[in-house]
Amino acid sequence: MMVKLAVASVRRRVGSFAGTFLTAFLAVALISGSGSLLYSVLTAGPGGDRFAGADVVVAAERAVELTTSVDKGDKVKVKTKTERLTGAGVLPGELVGRVAATPGVGEVVADVAFPVALDVAGVAVRAPERAAVVGHGWGSAGLTPYALRDGVEPADGEVAVGSELGLAVGQVVGLTTKTGAREVRVAGVVSGGVPGQAAVFVADRQVVAWSGLSGPTAVAVRVAEGAEVTEVAAALEGLGVGVFTGADKVNGDLPGAVPDYIGGVSIFGFVLGITGFAAVFVLTGTVSLAVRQRLRELALLRTAGATPRQLRRLLGTEVALVTVVATVPALPVGVAVAHLVAGRFRELGAVPAQFTVSVSALVLVAAAVVGLAVTLGATSVAARRAVRISPTQALRETVTAGGGSRAPRVVAAVVLAAGAVAVLVLVPLGGALGMGMGFVSCALLLCALAAVGPLVVGAVTAVVSRVVGPAGVAGRVAGAMTRVESRRVVGVAIPLTLMFAINATMLVNGDILGAVTAEQEAARTAPATVKVANASGLPLVTAEKMAALPSVTGSALTVGTRVVVDEGGKPEDYPAQGLRLAGESALDLGVVDGELGVLEGSVAVSEPLAERRGWAVGDRPSFWLADGTRVALPVVAVYSNWRGFGDLVLDAGLVAAHDPRGLVGAVYLRGEPDLSGFPAGSGGVVEVQNQQAAWELMVAVSLGFTAIAVVNTFAVATGARRREFGELRLAGATSRQLHRLLDWEALITVVVALVLGCAISGVVVGAFSVAQDGQWRLFADPVRYFGMVAGVGLLGLVAGAAPARVVVRLRALPRLG
Repeated sequence: MMVKLAVASVRRRVGSFAGTFLTAFLAVALISGSGSLLYSVLTAGPGGDRFAGADVVVAAERAVELTTSVDKGDKVKVKTKTERLTGAGVLPGELVGRVAATPGVGEVVADVAFPVALDVAGVAVRAPERAAVVGHGWGSAGLTPYALRDGVEPADGEVAVGSELGLAVGQVVGLTTKTGAREVRVAGVVSGGVPGQAAVFVADRQVVAWSGLSGPTAVAVRVAEGAEVTEVAAALEGLGVGVFTGADKVNGDLPGAVPDYIGGVSIFGFVLGITGFAAVFVLTGTVSLAVRQRLRELALLRTAGATPRQLRRLLGTEVALVTVVATVPALPVGVAVAHLVAGRFRELGAVPAQFTVSVSALVLVAAAVVGLAVTLGATSVAARRAVRISPTQALRETVTAGGGSRAPRVVAAVVLAAGAVAVLVLVPLGGALGMGMGFVSCALLLCALAAVGPLVVGAVTAVVSRVVGPAGVAGRVAGAMTRVESRRVVGVAIPLTLMFAINATMLVNGDILGAVTAEQEAARTAPATVKVANASGLPLVTAEKMAALPSVTGSALTVGTRVVVDEGGKPEDYPAQGLRLAGESALDLGVVDGELGVLEGSVAVSEPLAERRGWAVGDRPSFWLADGTRVALPVVAVYSNWRGFGDLVLDAGLVAAHDPRGLVGAVYLRGEPDLSGFPAGSGGVVEVQNQQAAWELMVAVSLGFTAIAVVNTFAVATGARRREFGELRLAGATSRQLHRLLDWEALITVVVALVLGCAISGVVVGAFSVAQDGQWRLFADPVRYFGMVAGVGLLGLVAGAAPARVVVRLRALPRLG
């Protein structure tokens, strides 16, 4: 019977439930879409198997693994953490013979993998979809397998290239590795290959000279006829190196050629957090507003004999029906949105090119359950007081603000605000967690505001409404109505506050981070008169020739890399630079302690890392270089200009020897050198731009959802006042007067929302800014910030005015007898 009543109630008031339907639809679609993205990146495969033609692969471990144990009295808890390396360790040459001598081993192929850069007449040759370009000896071509499509196998001074590179047989191309730049002839074009990789094969006898590696990076094994792969793999493990079989063979490949989804996990996890919070927050507010607007109906049902329990069941069943109906189209729409977002992130290079969205029934069911649970929970909370107070009190509250205990709301708000303050004060916002913790603190403050909405919004409304009071009769009446109906203002203003606060915080924090990085970059490079930054990189020998020019009075060469640091039992990956200085200072790192001179056998550390790890000049911490080599180096300096550069500075020669790429990213020179005989420099800012674009895409997704939710909330709030507008028309008010009244109410509501949004974002952004460089900022780009204020304000005004034009029409008003 209750289901039949609920169905009849929804069918009779389809317009009243339209707002709840739309909000539930958007919330479930967004949660299912972002959940699908996170699920897909968490379950993404390791990539194509370049060793498909081998049974077993022997290689150095491609990750740093640390195990810690904590004695808890009754038991010892053991934790193991790993961090992937960005390079491949070189195996000793004699290992190939030892592998071949292992029982059960048939054929052995040594593979040397090394990154290469190609160009034609100085124009870089890029692989499709940002695939890694990796060099190998021709002898390992059959491991994938690759097959010659055109031409012949490479001889000395020649290469065979993958067809995806678009090169032709006989063409002359430039090939750059860390050992130097050389011109080579394309002898052959191969087909086949691995997604995400483009291969360049060289003559086997030239691999060592061109790669700069003293031995193979992997040894592929084909087992002898009749031998078992598992037995051979077990025997090879006794050699003390990594042994990979089956799907794990991909772990023996060069790390840079294997898809890395770690960044994707953090990106899509953040997307799920933002969209999930916004969806739940807005959905809760919409459902609560809808229940609040039915006080008159609920009071009449109580008068007719309905019990509070029956009314709660009726409301819950109605909302459940609407949510279930909204979920049916929302789930496929969410999957479609996930595909669109994934495509855009692939274009930006934020996720590997081979990343695809996997549809999981479990994720879709979870999204549907979350949407239903939120609507039912919001209905239960909103209906608790509405169905328990006396019918006369409920009728009275349809025209006056309701009462109720404020103590629980105040306590909840204090706890939430204290949590936000703790995050802003105790968490190091200047580190890797800064952006995420900024969102968390903003979300906590928004929840605190929602808890005491009538109090805070009422107080702000009282001030704002009196400011617009002198605007005429319509302004004074609108001010009085918003002061009396502060709960209605809360229902509309809070989503608008959410829209501005969340998105402004994310966008402005990104701008501030970019501005601080640009300032430190300018200070760091100020001493140099010439900067050469080639996107493909320069061999160290070429950069040294630049630095040795007669007119150069000072130079600094940088080689980018990644270094793993032991963070109390957890390996953490940090950006670092290899540095070589000569002559006058050409690079200012802002040294605050120690002295930055010759770095051979030593290391310099950024201020934040030194503070976090408790390192000082003279300490001797240990690190893992890109290929997994562990070194212990004394700290000789601590520097402050680290943003956009790295947290560690080591000797350039050491980095080039242990990083597979090993190319100089930038050369800073003092003097007036003649660089006409050297490769032209070009800015390497693509990665930074892509990261910023990916960040702005996340803001756009969140902004789009909250914008629709704001319009929907205004429509729900305005549509529920049809009876009120009918009574005003009967009292003699004209449509034009009602339009002006509602416009002023919308203006007051929008101003209140923006004031609160600016206050919340200002607190979070200010704390984030201080954590970066000690300066308090409300924004980094005033045009962008005030443009967002104007955009959100305009959206609110339009969202308030458009429904009013529809509802206030005479034929849209109820018949009042």
